[in-house]
Amino acid sequence: MNFLNKMERKLGKYAIHNLTFWLIGFYVLGYIIEYTMPNVLGMLTLEPYLIMQGQVWRLISWILIPPNTNLIFMIFMLMCYYFIGISIEHVLGTFRYNVYLLGGMIISMISAMALYGIYYLVAGVPLIGIGLYYSTNYVNMSLFLTFAALFPNVQFQLYFLIPIKAKWMGIIEFVWAAFSFVNGNLAQRTAIIASLANFLIFYLCTRNYHRVSPKEIHRKQVYRQQMRQPQGVTRHKCAICGRTEKDGEDLEFRFCSKCEGNYEYCQEHLFTHQHIKRS
Repeated sequence: MNFLNKMERKLGKYAIHNLTFWLIGFYVLGYIIEYTMPNVLGMLTLEPYLIMQGQVWRLISWILIPPNTNLIFMIFMLMCYYFIGISIEHVLGTFRYNVYLLGGMIISMISAMALYGIYYLVAGVPLIGIGLYYSTNYVNMSLFLTFAALFPNVQFQLYFLIPIKAKWMGIIEFVWAAFSFVNGNLAQRTAIIASLANFLIFYLCTRNYHRVSPKEIHRKQVYRQQMRQPQGVTRHKCAICGRTEKDGEDLEFRFCSKCEGNYEYCQEHLFTHQHIKRS
């Protein structure tokens, strides 16, 4: 977080305001390409093998590939993503939101190239088809998980009928990602880990670890012990003058053996009081 603070002071003025609007603009352009020139989509994927052959535009163009859905749900989905994006940007700030969203995409690009390089070194043959598993679907999922962590009680209308809170939808998204990870191949698993890395970094960096530090735990234990003791109740009180141990650190109290009953006196009245007899 200190590193981000320093970076924000130096580079904050270059942050892109309302970045979600531009992301949705890319999606709209991607949908136009999908419906008008579907064959072109294959030239936009994040395919490391073809990137190494000189098609470097794929490092950026894969962002244009929109999530798979029909036209009606696309409109509502984009509206939902815009609401989620501006809400997160309002909480994190423009610079941190830029780092979060663009950082997730950069991590995805690096992981795809790294997977290709490692596989080539180990197997000796190029791995083709990685781009089929890299899209903004998982990046959008990490965006929604962040929204669910920030606004857990915001309610959505699932399929326009079923009310459900963001935290439960976030749990469903996470379970679905875990299921896809377990049942997916190496490329899909790498894509999931890379896309969710920015959410995990965000979640871990925003936790309050002070409350689980040894010093804080000891302070809470001492406080609980003090709270178990009766508050405002004195242990000693003179039956004559009514003074207690709170009226002076040097005061001493004794019970009188000649008085019938539990009567306690301070040192000034222990030998001068009139003994109490019940009969």
